[in-house]
Amino acid sequence: MNAKLQWLRNKINSLDLQGIIITNPINIKYLTNIEAEGTLLITRKENIYLTDSRYIEYVRSILTLFDEITVYDIKGLTKDDYENFFLFCENVGFEEHHVTYAEYKEMIRKYKIHNLVETEKIIEKQRMIKDEEEIHEIIKACNITDECFKYILTYIKPHMTEKQIAQEIERYYKENAQGLSFETIVASGENTSKPHAVPTERQIQEKDIITIDMGCKVNGYCSDMTRTIFVGEVPEEIKPIYDLVLKNQEQVLQNYKEGANTRQISKMVESDFKINGYDLIHSIGHGVGLEIHEPPYIGNINDIILKENMIITDEPGIYIPGKYGVRIEDTVQITKFGCIKLTNSEKNYIII
Repeated sequence: MNAKLQWLRNKINSLDLQGIIITNPINIKYLTNIEAEGTLLITRKENIYLTDSRYIEYVRSILTLFDEITVYDIKGLTKDDYENFFLFCENVGFEEHHVTYAEYKEMIRKYKIHNLVETEKIIEKQRMIKDEEEIHEIIKACNITDECFKYILTYIKPHMTEKQIAQEIERYYKENAQGLSFETIVASGENTSKPHAVPTERQIQEKDIITIDMGCKVNGYCSDMTRTIFVGEVPEEIKPIYDLVLKNQEQVLQNYKEGANTRQISKMVESDFKINGYDLIHSIGHGVGLEIHEPPYIGNINDIILKENMIITDEPGIYIPGKYGVRIEDTVQITKFGCIKLTNSEKNYIII
């Protein structure tokens, strides 16, 4: 049995569960590498994947004997089959954050489960610590992102639109990776004051500021990087803000290590921004993996202790409404004594 499924079996046993129903496709991908519609059942004796005939061949091609997963076509299952899956199981876990109340009731009816138990994101919490294979995939995605950024700096010209630049990034990722890990943000001029700006028809101008937030996927695993760049020159009024953001971004990198408290790190950034007359309006980081935003979330609210092989971002930003904004972001790997930057594009005054 693969290590992740064995971990899950041991975990549910420790929680006095005799089985679990997994419906979140991200968790199914994490546990089995399957990316097809279906439901994963961990029962007393078996690991079972329920899908329909459209995906049977694909699913069986993904699995090995080592996975020890039996695949069923749901069209061939009877009422008795469903009821037998969890026969003699007193407590069965389910992903309460991923099912509706109607789906919850249907699970009880279909499987005749005596007691469905909330599992409180046990799989998502396990996903926070990446294994060697996961880290390898994320590194590949980050390397492609660095290469894409290097390319896009040569591509951008005055009078191009934000949309044109975003589309070129998307084209690059489709040719060199699995595609986008999220919708690319390309914001210029006054649009950079919006942290989650959507690319528009605004044309790049001389002496513009441009924020690019970009990432791709490799085998489902994401990268995430933001750079703020300048056309022709760096406006004098922006230099102090850029320097302040970069100083804090670098300081966070120094503070990231196993055992560090994320709330304390965030508070230090917030304090330095306030001393200089600015607010920290969003968290300074988040986990990256099969999802572009996943636990841990690094901000003033969440009191998280960093652990080795978490993959997280470092992305402080300052935004002046209606004028401009600066954000600098890297994806990093936490180690026992510090962190390793996985995105390595230039950060000091990037002028095109």
